[in-house]
Amino acid sequence: MIRPIALITGATGGLGQEFARIFAREGYDLVLTARSEKRLLELREEIRVASEPNIPAFYIYPCDLAEDDAVEKIYGYTQEQGLTVDTLVNNAGFGDQGDFHLEDEGRMNALLQVDIVALVQLTRHYLPEMVARQKGQILNVASVAAFGAGPHMSLYYAAKAFVRSFSEAIHEEVRGSGVTVTAVCPGPVDTGFEAAAGLEGSKMFTLFRPAKPDAVAEGAYRALRRGKALYYHGFGMR
Repeated sequence: MIRPIALITGATGGLGQEFARIFAREGYDLVLTARSEKRLLELREEIRVASEPNIPAFYIYPCDLAEDDAVEKIYGYTQEQGLTVDTLVNNAGFGDQGDFHLEDEGRMNALLQVDIVALVQLTRHYLPEMVARQKGQILNVASVAAFGAGPHMSLYYAAKAFVRSFSEAIHEEVRGSGVTVTAVCPGPVDTGFEAAAGLEGSKMFTLFRPAKPDAVAEGAYRALRRGKALYYHGFGMR
């Protein structure tokens, strides 16, 4: 029996590792990419133990999506391995806090590269193959931040607005082709995002109780399977 293949970016933390666990449980082989090879190998071992006796095949490709040629390397790797990606999960992304006019230019460019450019490029590489096969799924991680402006996090909010808008548009473009595109728009999630973005104590994380990443990932997976364009986790976020 040929198992479907899921390619997951940002697979070693937060929602990414939860998606890896879910797709392994659901009978997928996995292509996992993230910056840390050590954490990728640890996740692979954890999933192997949990999956016995139906252990999926693993393809580990460490890389930093902030690098200009990262997407070409990932795509080249899957081509060299002869892999047909049935589901693409564009999970990698990060945020930053601060006034735009004071933003570090290197970190600003990295955010745009990871949160927007890499997502678009990966979609452009794998979507034509899915449409040609008349089968495939793409899951893009956006945010409820996509529905408003974000002073002091302007680039992150704008990037997530792009992901949501882009995903909805492509969802309509491929309607009836056998391919679906879903954007998941969670609120605060207990993934360590706030620490990485410098948001400890932010009202976003004090007014709203952060959701558990496994619950968000499970809901997003169900929405993906149903072919929904948008998924919000929790009544408050809807």
